[in-house]
Amino acid sequence: MDTQKPEENLPDWSEETAFDVESQLACLTAERDKLAAEKAEFEDRLLRSRAEFHNLRRRAESDKSDYLQFAAMDLVKDLLPIMDDLERALKVETADRNFAKGVELIYQRMAETLKKIGLEPIETVGSRFNPNLHQAVERVQTEGAEDQTILGEFQRGYNFKGKLLRPAMVRVAVKP
Repeated sequence: MDTQKPEENLPDWSEETAFDVESQLACLTAERDKLAAEKAEFEDRLLRSRAEFHNLRRRAESDKSDYLQFAAMDLVKDLLPIMDDLERALKVETADRNFAKGVELIYQRMAETLKKIGLEPIETVGSRFNPNLHQAVERVQTEGAEDQTILGEFQRGYNFKGKLLRPAMVRVAVKP
């Protein structure tokens, strides 16, 4: 029979062994904390990179949209003199009624097409002079109209998709 006491079967735990286990535990805890901090830093960098990529993609899509939206602006600007010529042709009296009707149909079709892509004429006659929309070509002293009222239009102005494409050339009333 075994006559030893239960305490005698335990290994000998000296203070040195206990200190060694505690130091290893402290090292493992420190390493765990370091790894957790690195993980948190990497997760933060990942989230920031994703956000930056998302913002970059959104900005690129916005730039592309703006480019496509206003790419036609130069073409429309080149077509404005043709619109002006058609408007002048409509004002001329002609004996050939069919010719005048043809010019009117061409003008209407072109105006509708340009309106679909974003061209908007600036209404001027009777409104107040706005230097952001109008270019005063002539100032007329008159008592018959309110000061800074537009009396006539020499050349129509246009906005393209909300931006000024060409200011209207106008005649403005001034008080004597």
